[in-house]
Amino acid sequence: MPSIASKNVTTNNAALAGAASVQPVLSKGLLLTMSVAAGAGIANLYYNQPLLDQMIREFAAGYGIVGMVPTATQIGYAIGMLLLVPLGDMYQRRRLTLLFVFLSAVAMIGAAASVSAGMLLVSSFLLGLCNMAPQLLIPFAANLSSQDERGRVVGVMLSGIFVGVLLSRTIAGFVGAEFGWRIMFAVAAATMFMLGLALLKVLPITKPTHSQGYGKLLKSVFDLVRDHQVLREACLFGATLFAAFMIFWTSLIHLMVSPQFDLGPRAVGLYGILGAAAALLSPIVGKLADRGIARGVAGAMIVLTVASFAIFWFGRDSLVWIGVGVLAMDLGVQLAHVSNQSRILHIAAGAQSRIQTAYMTSYFAGGGVGAAIGSFAWDNWGWAGVCGSAVIVLMVPLIRFIILPKSK
Repeated sequence: MPSIASKNVTTNNAALAGAASVQPVLSKGLLLTMSVAAGAGIANLYYNQPLLDQMIREFAAGYGIVGMVPTATQIGYAIGMLLLVPLGDMYQRRRLTLLFVFLSAVAMIGAAASVSAGMLLVSSFLLGLCNMAPQLLIPFAANLSSQDERGRVVGVMLSGIFVGVLLSRTIAGFVGAEFGWRIMFAVAAATMFMLGLALLKVLPITKPTHSQGYGKLLKSVFDLVRDHQVLREACLFGATLFAAFMIFWTSLIHLMVSPQFDLGPRAVGLYGILGAAAALLSPIVGKLADRGIARGVAGAMIVLTVASFAIFWFGRDSLVWIGVGVLAMDLGVQLAHVSNQSRILHIAAGAQSRIQTAYMTSYFAGGGVGAAIGSFAWDNWGWAGVCGSAVIVLMVPLIRFIILPKSK
């Protein structure tokens, strides 16, 4: 008599077979549209970083309160990743993607209309919670691609993500300086509404691959982490690298407005452009992952990220050296991210959304912790605390890479 587990596998395989029989073709145009939408969506999480000083002045609130805005956004995003993104394997991804696009636009309007620091914190949390479209689009595209093209497709999707992250700070810095932070959030909301209409026209309909209930769906996320060493390692690498990334970016605005430089949000935005090289290299790293050397790439990027914080410390009095450090850090964090996702999105057929959930929940939970560490470190030890705390965090994945057994 077949076991319950065997029946579950049979049910999922049948669902996969049905989905495969009607699977749409991932054209270049569709991939480009999905990549742009993912990038614009992820940008919503980062507009606040160059604008924190403006928010503090408007609400006459201390940095300890308004400085938690990026943390609230990242925590909301991590919770959404854990509880909402797995639904992409259970329901039609097209409908879920469109729903979250429009909900994130509403949350942005709430942030723009905030009348107090408390309301801004709540709106920022809800924005993070609702902004799930980018993390549905990545496994969506991966599932539509062939096995031998999956690394490249993930690289293209993450190119859009990286451009969104980079340009978010540049755009927010310039729009905030000219028109104020509220206009930046209003423009972002309008952008999401327009993207939702575009996605409504182009996203294909695919069949779900899980039909056993929400409770079992969430349990299977933890089962995947338990059963796959490569996924556990990718989660560790991603969480710690992104924590270091957020330690830096949530603190940079305070260094720029200090008497040492006496600059503003435009400077933070300009530094964001330096990471464009990482976006251009993402498809190449994806192809390397298809050849089986993704782990080595991730290890090299951890070392590069550690080196970037040494540059930030020793070059702390120079805008040029800080720029060099930004370039090194963005390359390290973002290309490791491409490598990690290319490693994991093929390990369990039909479970791409749940794999994405496990990895990205860890990733953005790390980002939320990093944002909090950055705020605490700056308040207590200044730039030395920012650089030192980031290096301590990065020692964890570096030791894991060097000492513990290898995974693919």
